[in-house]
Amino acid sequence: MNKRPAKKKKNMPIMAVTYLFVAVFLGMMGYICHYSATHKQELINNSYNGRQQMLTAKNTRGTIYADGGEILAQTVTDGEGKEIRSYPYGTLFSHAVGYATHGRAGVEALGNYYLIHSNAPLSEKVANDMEGVKYLGDDVYTTLNVKLQEVAERALGIYRGAIIVSEPSTGKILAMVSKPDYDPNNIEEIWDELVEDKESGILLNRATQGLYPPGSTFKIVTALEYMRENPESYQNYSFLCGGSFVDGADRINCYHGQSHGSVDFARSFAKSCNASFANMGVKLDRSKFRDTLSDLLFNQELPLDVSYNKSRIDVKEDSPNVDMMQIAIGQGTTGMTPVHLNMITNAVANGGMLMKPYILDHVENSMGTVVEQFSPSSYKKIISEGEAEALAGLMHGVVEEGTASKLKGLSYTAAGKTGSAEYNTVKGDSHAWFTGFAPVEDPKISVTIIIEGAGSGGDFAVPIAKRIFDAYFEG
Repeated sequence: MNKRPAKKKKNMPIMAVTYLFVAVFLGMMGYICHYSATHKQELINNSYNGRQQMLTAKNTRGTIYADGGEILAQTVTDGEGKEIRSYPYGTLFSHAVGYATHGRAGVEALGNYYLIHSNAPLSEKVANDMEGVKYLGDDVYTTLNVKLQEVAERALGIYRGAIIVSEPSTGKILAMVSKPDYDPNNIEEIWDELVEDKESGILLNRATQGLYPPGSTFKIVTALEYMRENPESYQNYSFLCGGSFVDGADRINCYHGQSHGSVDFARSFAKSCNASFANMGVKLDRSKFRDTLSDLLFNQELPLDVSYNKSRIDVKEDSPNVDMMQIAIGQGTTGMTPVHLNMITNAVANGGMLMKPYILDHVENSMGTVVEQFSPSSYKKIISEGEAEALAGLMHGVVEEGTASKLKGLSYTAAGKTGSAEYNTVKGDSHAWFTGFAPVEDPKISVTIIIEGAGSGGDFAVPIAKRIFDAYFEG
């Protein structure tokens, strides 16, 4: 009688451990079930998941469409009955739509979950089972516009670079061009060649993955920081430009050594005066500047579903003046992707609110019934409405009396910022940039352009922007 309580007491640690393991096991099972339910696309798209092969064996990969219903990718059967992926527009959408052989890229990767699933009606599936044929996979409709894509691709011509066109108010990606490009119809034959080509980076989508010095387009960011630090006095700013700014032994020259004379804040921006912005740069509070860069999503993840690289910039609490001079004009070690610059441009055009960029519009089954709809989604306000209005005014001044004057006097108003970003030690070697939107009073479209090694943004990138704006408003 006296030993029984002792025996129970002796078993209590064992029971506690048992209960602990049971609780951990149930917790793990619950987490796995929850993760599987909330990350089903990631799990299906994982190359180690054998269910992909099961789905592709049962379902014919769906079709990818442009916003106007044009076929961008489809599955066809060759003379031997083998399914092959066909891309009617060849190289035109090579990076935006991507490929589905040797892995996946572009929309082929982003929409893979839907393309290999079938939501066909049960009656159709029964009929297919009786005939011994595969189910038809769901079709993905994108936000891509064929006309704008064609105009952008032709305008970029033989140059390497990238163009991204979007809607500031929704985040819709209307066109995305990256060069050099490739023909996804021949991906099987040219794959080894593409992979071995380390020099051109042909498989890189420069619009989202290309990191470039932003040059004078970064003055949008510098101007914002200067306004934040000097809200009551920035409009009284003045600087006498003699073609360069000197701080000790360090010098920043204006593009081609041009002397801008006496400039205020707006004219410094419109004329893209390097000397004036270097003067602003050395006066900026490094800590506050870091906060602004964080607000604008530098050195961090972007709200993007497509593959991209993070823009990078290195501002420290003790960054010396020589570094701040370079940073203020978008040079030095700063690296930025065109899509990130386009997102900042969209926020300026949209009253400070950044909409999440998206390229998938909706998914339909084989009978044309919508099974998934993607809608515009706001990310967050990255700048205030007042700041957005002020920056839009500065960018409009670039068109009216500055470096983007080729967009002046048209049937629509435009705002933007040009850039000529030096990328090596050879004097005069620079990438041509432009980012902007139209019309100023009610922005409908934004365009961001990078042309590798072309030279002046005003001379080379702005005319391309004009062709895209013209096509949009004429259409």
